[in-house]
Amino acid sequence: MPEKILVVDDETNIVDILTYNLKKAGYETIEAYDGETGLKMAVEANPDLVMLDIMMPKMDGYEVCRQLRLHSQVPVIMLTARAEETDKVLSFELGADDYITKPFSVREMLARVMANLRRSSGGLSQEQTNKLVFGEVEIDLDMHEVTRGGKLIELTRREYELVKFLAQRNNQVFSREQLFEKVWQYEHFGDMRTVDVTVRRLRAKLEPDDTEPTYILTKRKVGYYFTREFGDGNPNE
Repeated sequence: MPEKILVVDDETNIVDILTYNLKKAGYETIEAYDGETGLKMAVEANPDLVMLDIMMPKMDGYEVCRQLRLHSQVPVIMLTARAEETDKVLSFELGADDYITKPFSVREMLARVMANLRRSSGGLSQEQTNKLVFGEVEIDLDMHEVTRGGKLIELTRREYELVKFLAQRNNQVFSREQLFEKVWQYEHFGDMRTVDVTVRRLRAKLEPDDTEPTYILTKRKVGYYFTREFGDGNPNE
């Protein structure tokens, strides 16, 4: 069965361009032209990926993404004519996986779609199986779940993959560029700020006090690393 992509945009010409090229590339598409309808279809139609415009009637893309994350971890690519950094950061903080600025090339759009679908289907190899346990945080590599004190932590797909990648390489420091390449897997697209935003979200969910992290630490001027031992160095050294 072809993978199903939901396109949500109030501009008919954009929807036509996207659906034509997606179908040509072998995908099935469904369309919505406002935020409320898009959210309903995203929940009910169970697409494999959502392409979501930001500026739309009835409900903007930010709110659609926020509400969608209450129900689903489907990959979300935001579409917008606005290229400001704050818009990108807000998109990622709300749980979006990627961001495309209009006008875009068809080649880039398809590359991003393919990369996000590949990540969604488990393209990141698992070096270990079963569980990683550190303190009261546990990563279940079979169930793709993270718990703290026995309670399930709601993580986006990117957040889970990032903490898994770092936890499996205890005390090994990775630069933002390395993490973007290894976890996001398409280093030529996107913004390195994506890594910082995802780390910040992870710390807020995993750490007892995200202002003094004990799991995901920063090596100043180098990058990030994971440690299983509390008090292992200065978190912001």
